Amino acid sequence: MLNMRMHHIVATVGLAAILGTTPARADDTQATAVTGNVELTSDYIFRGLTQSWGKPAVQGGADLAAANGFAAGVWGSSISEHSYPGGAVELDLYGSYGRSINADWSWRAGLYGYFYPGANFDHAGLPARALNTGEANLALSWKQWALKYSYALTDYFGADREEGYRGNSKGTSYLMLEGAIPLDPKWSLTLHLGYTFYSTGLAAPNADGARDPSYADIGVGAKYAINAHWTLLGVVTHATNDRFYRHTASFQDAADTLNVGGTNGLVMLQGSF
Repeated sequence: MLNMRMHHIVATVGLAAILGTTPARADDTQATAVTGNVELTSDYIFRGLTQSWGKPAVQGGADLAAANGFAAGVWGSSISEHSYPGGAVELDLYGSYGRSINADWSWRAGLYGYFYPGANFDHAGLPARALNTGEANLALSWKQWALKYSYALTDYFGADREEGYRGNSKGTSYLMLEGAIPLDPKWSLTLHLGYTFYSTGLAAPNADGARDPSYADIGVGAKYAINAHWTLLGVVTHATNDRFYRHTASFQDAADTLNVGGTNGLVMLQGSF
């Protein structure tokens, strides 16, 4: 879905980035609109990588869109301590401004913050470091398609020299193209393509000999509208760079490893109100 989070802006979009619906244009409304959403998903996948260690997650948020083009929102999801030591919840805060260019084209620019209360690498015996991350983003939309660029204003989810990288990861970027193809009034096909470019790499290679964490991710899904408020989504995702991600160690137990990327599938039940 490409709502104001588009992260999964949804983001999902946790899933905002792979579900492919079009963001609402705040300047097309006649008054301030407040909307909410709640999701139950079999896996929380963000930019091709699982955030819940392959387990189900509960998510939800609220968005405010004003007639003058400004928008803001909050979104949250359960996460795994395997990836976020000491943390159980992701909380996202975001704001943006955008306008329509014409009936088909629009643009939006904003700031996005990812926060992980209680999460810190010192819970895993590493140097103290929070995983909170801030990004600036710019999106251009055409009908049901959107191209979005995000740029990290801080270290990217805690990656820095103290955690084994050559330097800090500020400036890491994410470029994505996603959209939806309506098939009939209830069914639509969703498509996503993204690339994460890290501004740094590991100082020493991992066990598979990889240093560069940059990777591409793709997603293809089907969305079914149960009624005006509930939808069911099925998505298949794939993230490249197996040498870097296929043996990711848990922060709780280094012997417990998981391919946090690769090919995965998920099912999500989403409600909007």
